[in-house]
Amino acid sequence: MSSLNSSLMENLSFVRPEYFYISGFTGIPFINYYFIFLIFTYIIAVFGNSFVAVIILTDRSLHVPKYLGIFNLALADIGETNALIPALIKTFFVDSQFISYDACLVNMFFVFFFSSVQALTLVVLAYDRFIAICLPLRYHAIVNNYFMSVVLIGVWSVCSAFNGTTVALITRLSFCKSNVVKSYFCDHGPVYSLACNDKTINSVMAKLCSTLFVYIPLICIILSYLGIFLALSKITTWAGRLKALKTCVSHLLAVGVFFLPIIITYFAVYVSMSLHPNARIINSSLSSAIPSMLNPVIYVLNTKECKVVMLNISFTIESILDACLLC
Repeated sequence: MSSLNSSLMENLSFVRPEYFYISGFTGIPFINYYFIFLIFTYIIAVFGNSFVAVIILTDRSLHVPKYLGIFNLALADIGETNALIPALIKTFFVDSQFISYDACLVNMFFVFFFSSVQALTLVVLAYDRFIAICLPLRYHAIVNNYFMSVVLIGVWSVCSAFNGTTVALITRLSFCKSNVVKSYFCDHGPVYSLACNDKTINSVMAKLCSTLFVYIPLICIILSYLGIFLALSKITTWAGRLKALKTCVSHLLAVGVFFLPIIITYFAVYVSMSLHPNARIINSSLSSAIPSMLNPVIYVLNTKECKVVMLNISFTIESILDACLLC
């Protein structure tokens, strides 16, 4: 009887707020300049990644496994940028810090979904480089367009399943104390920590997703490059080593840009056990915005095939302009 009464009381006291209040960036001086910077990064990220995606789609010479991975990364960059920055600008630049319950969960899902797709795509690209350098004669037999397409579909499926489950579990929580989210978007940790009923499963899913989409990808990439460096050490000439290593430069830069801010934040929290909320928020927002802005620049400027396509496009435009002037 007592267990029945406690269950009844829990159901009666279940609270689902109509709105959440996003409190991030509160009390930071000159924060409007930071929002202007975010608008700048948003424009570059959307146009840059769209440009990369269009180049890969339209140029048949780029319809190879490596560029399928880069195309997938560009789509994830566009997705995360659109899921995060416009909502962030609307929330703070227009001074509208309330977000509905349903919109909060949708925002949470897409931000984490595209971020996890980015992480796993970087792992796939690391595997591509590993096979290309360590097993060059078997590369085309192992890594082909069909294989890469299946793997990337698997990436999107896994990210959808885990992030969808994580967000769906929020709906079982009762928010009877506060609806103030101490972050710059509907962040999973700050949201579920507001609940006043049992949130053990939410904590478990948070740790599981961090392991699957941060720790394991980083470990896999490190192991891939250990294998690559071991293979490079067996090449007799330095010229041969540098030639092989150049094919990894773009990927290494993308990995550093994506994972380094995350590692710094985690390290600061674990070492000092306290990180000022505004410092965490600024670093987290930069770690979400900067990679999407820099990835198209990294791949266009550091990849031979993209440079060739860019030159062909510039020659075509120049020829069209010359023809128009002659007319």
